[in-house]
Order: sequence, then C-alpha cells, then structure tokens
Amino acid sequence: MNPIRFDATVCSRLDRALEMEWLETNGLGGFASSTITGCNTRRYHGLLIAALTPPTGRQVLLSKMEETLLVNGRSFDLSVNQYSGAVHPQGHRYLVEFRLDPFPTWIYQVEGVEVEKRVFLVHGENTAVIQYELRTLDHALAPHCWLQIRPLLAFRDYHSTTHANHFFNGHYDERLAQLAITPYPGSPTLYFAHDALAIEPAGNWYYNFEYGVERERGLDFREDLYNPFLATFQVNGRTVVSFVVSTQPHDPIEAEQLRQREIRRRKEIRASSPSEDPFVQDLTLAADQYIVRRGDLKTIIAGYPWFADWGRDTMIALPGLTLSTGRPDIARDTLRAFAHYVDQGMLPNRFPDLGETPEYNTVDATLWFFEAARAYLEVTGDRDFVTRELVPAFVGIVDWHVRGTRYNIHMDADGLISCGGPGANLTWMDAKVGDWVVTPRHGKPVEIQALWYNALCFLEDLTGSAVYGRMAAISHQSFNEKFWNAADGCLYDVIDGNANDSSIRPNQVFAISLEHSILDAGRASSVLEIVRRELLTPYGLRTLSPRDPRYRSVYTGDPLSRDSAYHQGTAWPWLLGPFIRAWEKTFGPAPDFLKDLRNHFYNNGGLGQISEIFDGDAPHRPRGCFAQAWSVAEMLRIGAGEAFAPTGATTAVIR
Repeated sequence: MNPIRFDATVCSRLDRALEMEWLETNGLGGFASSTITGCNTRRYHGLLIAALTPPTGRQVLLSKMEETLLVNGRSFDLSVNQYSGAVHPQGHRYLVEFRLDPFPTWIYQVEGVEVEKRVFLVHGENTAVIQYELRTLDHALAPHCWLQIRPLLAFRDYHSTTHANHFFNGHYDERLAQLAITPYPGSPTLYFAHDALAIEPAGNWYYNFEYGVERERGLDFREDLYNPFLATFQVNGRTVVSFVVSTQPHDPIEAEQLRQREIRRRKEIRASSPSEDPFVQDLTLAADQYIVRRGDLKTIIAGYPWFADWGRDTMIALPGLTLSTGRPDIARDTLRAFAHYVDQGMLPNRFPDLGETPEYNTVDATLWFFEAARAYLEVTGDRDFVTRELVPAFVGIVDWHVRGTRYNIHMDADGLISCGGPGANLTWMDAKVGDWVVTPRHGKPVEIQALWYNALCFLEDLTGSAVYGRMAAISHQSFNEKFWNAADGCLYDVIDGNANDSSIRPNQVFAISLEHSILDAGRASSVLEIVRRELLTPYGLRTLSPRDPRYRSVYTGDPLSRDSAYHQGTAWPWLLGPFIRAWEKTFGPAPDFLKDLRNHFYNNGGLGQISEIFDGDAPHRPRGCFAQAWSVAEMLRIGAGEAFAPTGATTAVIR
C-alpha cells in the first residue's frame, strides 16, 4: 500500500482523529479495528475480534492495551479513552505519527524516548501480534526507562457490550513465556505469548468506557473491561518487545517471523493487481480483506465492522473483488459454495452469526448469482465448471421462479417477475423497522426484471435452449411496454397492477448496465440524464431524488432515524459502478466520477477502504460500515478497466 500517514497536527486533534479508523482482517471473518489514536469509539473496536465459527461467531476477546511509559520515575500514559465528560488518558499528545505501512503503526515521543507500536493479524488464525519498538534517544536514559502494558479483555459477542460481573474468572495459567485465560465455561482460551521482564497479577475492572459512535447510533455505548495482569518491559537502547495474542498457543519469538510472512503475503497480493495505477493496487489489497473462509470454500464478508457474508452482497461484489484482481480461483470457490445452498430456487441472503440455518428472504441475490457466473465465464473461459456445477442450479432456479417460490416470487404471464407482499422487503432496498417496511417495493421492481432478463439470456447462451430465449423475448417486450414513464422520460421503479411507482431511484440504471440490457437503446440516454441530474453525488448515487417529499438528506441518529433514511436519499458508492458502465455503453468514455472517492480512501473514514454509504447532501459525510465489500469491488471494476485482460474470454474487459 502507498503509505497512509498522518503527523502530529492531525493525531493531536481528537475531533478529526476519532473519525479515522483502521482495519486488520485475518481471512476467517475475524478482525481488529480502532481509531488512529487507539481510542475505541465503537463496540466493534478491538485488537482481536475472533471468528470462532468462521466466518461468523465473532467475539471481542482483547479490546485494547493500556500502555504506560516510565522515564526517570515519571509516568506517561500513551493510550486514549473516552469516559463520561472526559478523555483520559490523553496519549494522543505524545503521538507524532500514525501510518498504514502496511500495518497500523503509531510513533510516540516522550522525554527522549520513542515508542513505535505495530498491530497486525495473522492470516488464517485468530491471532493478533502487538509489537513495540523502543528507542532511547539518550542512552543514559536506558537504565531508567520501562514500558508497562495492561491488556483489557471483553470476551463477548461483538454486537453487545461487557459489564463487570462476578462470573468472570480472571485466573490465568502461566508457563514460561505463555499465559492462558478462560474467563467463562465454554469460552475460548486466550493465550498471551510475551517476552516481558515481569508479569504481575492485577484482576481489576476498568469501568464505564464510552463509545461515541454507538451513542450517536442510539445503542448501548458504555462498557467495562477486565485487566488480568500487568506486563513490564525494560527499554535498553533499541528494544523490540512483543505480544502474540491468540486462541492457540504461540511462542513470542514467532512474532517477527509472523510479521515478515504477512508483509510478503500482502506484497504478493498488491503485485497481482491488473494495473500500474497505485489506487487500483491499493484497492486490490483492500479487496483481500473481504475474502474469507466458509468451511473448505470461500465467501465474501459484506462489510466491516458488523456484517457477515450475505448472498446479495457476495454476488454483487464477486466480480470486482476476485476477477478484477486476478483471483478467479476464489471466484470459483465462492460460486461453488453458494451453489450448495440453493434451496427452492433461491440463494440465501444471510448466514446468521448464531446458528447455521441460512435465511432465504431475497429476490435479487439469486439473480445476481447468474451475473457473477457470467462475469466469471467471460474472464476465465471456464465453461466446463459453469456447465457442470452451476447450470443444474440455474435451471432449477428458473423452474422455481416460473412456478413460484417463497414470498410470492413468481413469473407472471407477461414474463416479468412479481414478488413480495405486505411485511416483506425482498430487494436490496430492504430497511425494515418492526413491521414497518420503509421502502415497500412489492410487485415488479425494475432491477429485478433487468436481472431476470439478463439471467435468461445467459442461460440460453449456456444451454442453447430456445425456451430461455423465448422467455427473455417476452420479458423484454413486456418491460419496454410497461416500465417506460413517458412523463418523466425514465423508468418506473416498481409496477404493481395500475399502481406504478414513479419515484426517481437508481434501480433503473441496471436496465442499461447489465451485459444483456433489457431497455431499448433509444431510451437509455434519457434515463441516464435523469439519474445524473437527480441522484449523482461525488460519492455515489442517491437512493431517492431530493425533490421527493420523502427524501432524507442525513443518515444519523437511532435505528428508527437511520433506517428511515437508509434508502430514502442516502448515497451509495457501489451504484457508481453500474452507472458508469451504463454511461460508457450509452455515451462512450465517462468523466472522472471517482475523484472524491479516491480522496476518501486515503484521508477519512475507514482508511484504505471505502465506506458503505454517505449522506445525500453536502458535505456527504461517510456513514454506515466504514469498509464495504461492494463499494471497493465496484471501484475496482471501474479502475481496473482494460488493464485486466480476460483469459479465453469472448470480450476484452469486464463490463
């Protein structure tokens, strides 16, 4: 990664620094994250959030380390915490640099001593390595300089918070350079491999940490954390000390080996980028953080810090995260994994964190499955895999849609797909509060017809069956007769009998952007002009026109306030991908629509990532997940462009 670096002028400003977050992932669904000051502002922040049943079962085990530097008998606390009405300690005053190069790295300077702290996760393990490189600028200080570390433990589901309780067993087993603690029956054992000079028992609760982002989101924002021991290290000239914190035993001497191995792994991923453009190379590295293991196969985490793998998000993000980064083997594994879960002609939308029963409650994830497979075939030419392992699932999916499946999903006589009903929200605009469906789209949503037509055309190409061609032709004719909104010069968002929804939303772009466009070409330019004028922002497409009385310009507040804005004006970066593809198909080369997102990638929100959503109105603050798979994926598809040459494909680029 091109180093993302901030000096003391930024790090010392909490109002700015607390809005910038870093992310480390481990390929299992586990992660580590915090702000650049080390002050946790979310319940999802921590140094080791382990995925105990990859990629789910995530628990915050190690929340943070409290660090104190002792110089000539004086104490200097390096950590930062938010309590009610106070920030304490204020270690950001000594923080002279934060950078991602490639790991989160902090440099503190105190009284002639420099402390460089590094944090990274080990790929394929629930293991965090925390290293401190200590340098005395004045050698006379060495005999009088010490570093003290207090680990703070949470041991709870990552959606909740911990509070002091008598059930927490703070006893730890100590063997040589290894400590082990199992706070609750049935909880994982956490191992601390260390090279400390001394370990002293502590057994204290730290009370009432406050998480500002959770308070803003209307959720539980206070937490207590447990400190089992105090570790002391002596600073002697130039010293590197380490903790390897893991759900499996390690030796502290492994720390540097693990670091070098992880540096090499990330260099190889970045080098695999299809482009010489540094932004695309950095996006390629960002993409790797979403690719995780599910059993023996691969899947895609929808977003950090709170999403798991979702069917819809996986299929939308797959071409960008895997094909545009030269990793078709992962695309194949992911397609194979989801094919195993097809049931009654539907792809699961969500794999719950607790329990193994997938949820089948989406109409579009299944149809995006076809498009992901089409993109895979275009890039790889691997017709044998698609025909042998996917076509049987595709044929079954179409059969189920013709005769009807869950949630009243079925093909009508006009060849179009109808779905849903009161209380059901099956498209990607799926916000729901209790029984209130925020964006009801029952009937025939515009993008579902575009995806259905695209799927039928692809299946006809795969099988040679004229049956699918005839079905596609009927749906094409019906669509262009029924969905054209002549008054506005664009497409209806949903048709349902005579109640056509004329809301100006971005979903109509898919009628143009998909490989097999369902919209008559002569109407595309009018649609894109409406979308550009009403919905385009520097960070994505709004989900509703600002002229609509239901428009919500800001996504903030409690769950009710946020969900009521989620698809009612909030701008989504991932929609720039289909918008630009539609633009290029209609007008030719597109202007640079990514300038502001590039700046966002390097300078705010989730550093080295792209956020899930932005406010619909300026200044378009980033919101939601600070790292979203399909946001990164669509930027990759745009940025990689013709730099990625498909192998054995019939066309030159992914479109």
